[in-house]
Amino acid sequence: MQYIYLHGFASSPKSAKALAMGDRFTKIPIQLNIPDLNAGDFSGLTITRQLNQIAAAFPHDSEPVTLIGSSLGGLVSAHLAQQYQQVERLILLAPAFGFLSHWLPKLGDEAIKRWQQEKYLMVYHYGEGRSLPLSYDFITDAEQYQEDILQRPVPTLILHGRQDEVIPITASHQFARSRPWVELVELDSDHALGNVTGEIWQAIHLFCQLP
Repeated sequence: MQYIYLHGFASSPKSAKALAMGDRFTKIPIQLNIPDLNAGDFSGLTITRQLNQIAAAFPHDSEPVTLIGSSLGGLVSAHLAQQYQQVERLILLAPAFGFLSHWLPKLGDEAIKRWQQEKYLMVYHYGEGRSLPLSYDFITDAEQYQEDILQRPVPTLILHGRQDEVIPITASHQFARSRPWVELVELDSDHALGNVTGEIWQAIHLFCQLP
């Protein structure tokens, strides 16, 4: 089984969660691959590009894959599982279901219109610690990735904070409700899940039956 961690939007493989998970896996020891989904070009980021990048990194011998996805990485993981039989298990940390419907209203109509006209929007990148331009192609590409197509029954564990201020936990409830293969665990945390790393690891350890 190969384990791959997908970091979130405007994040990096050096995020607190990615490093914490990598450290836990190292102690077992099992390798956790943590690719950089920015791919050296955050401005040209799209969900399609991320899907292609990760699929290209899957083992060539049909070795099964477990994906651990955080926020937007969780949404990307779910779409990878829909498309590739090689994905046998999903762990989604505060997955960004309904991402555009939660994010765009916070930007406001004027900012979105300006983004569309000027083609780029300055977005704060937590991994870089500075604002970087993001192409409007990100939006037009993301619109095609709706949750209703995610119907492949892949064993899925969702861990979501009740106080999530970015993606409300109701988004995960809605997703899990019509999919009996999904287990949702509520945590006393926000979107970052920074205070519940131990609980997350225990849940992953049990779900994946790790040594």
